[in-house]
Amino acid sequence: MSTSFRRKVAAVTFAVLGLSLAGGGIAIAQPSAKAPQETVQPAARGTNAQPPVTAESARTAKAALKANSTLVASTTIVVVNSNGTKARGTGTVIKYGTGQYEVIFGHNVTAGVIVATIGRADACCIPPAGEISVAPRLSTPNAVFVQTRTSAGTPTDLGFHLVVHLA
Repeated sequence: MSTSFRRKVAAVTFAVLGLSLAGGGIAIAQPSAKAPQETVQPAARGTNAQPPVTAESARTAKAALKANSTLVASTTIVVVNSNGTKARGTGTVIKYGTGQYEVIFGHNVTAGVIVATIGRADACCIPPAGEISVAPRLSTPNAVFVQTRTSAGTPTDLGFHLVVHLA
């Protein structure tokens, strides 16, 4: 009976010790109440900033808005090759640099849901691994900015599928 009791005491002691160490590690790992500025606004860093809107992009965006009427609800898709050419869908694609694309639509997309994924234009093969980020284009209400990167975070040209849903 005393051997069984000693084993239980030892097990409880190790459990309490383990929980104490784990709890102390969690308490130490908690972030401070005041986050550094770069954590709060990652877009302020140089690698995540959008390039300035070019005069060509502004003209194209204004012309596209004038050409189309206001939509009540719609879903717009575009498939873009890695070199920045449009494979299918609607919109105008402008390639700024390695992994940087702008897609201009004929209607305002600022209130839309923007979704993108790395993808190929053809029905063959699985696309290369990578990452993609999308955001409304600064100073252009009818455009979306897309960035593609390798899995390591290095900018690279990758084809993608973009969906914008307006409700």
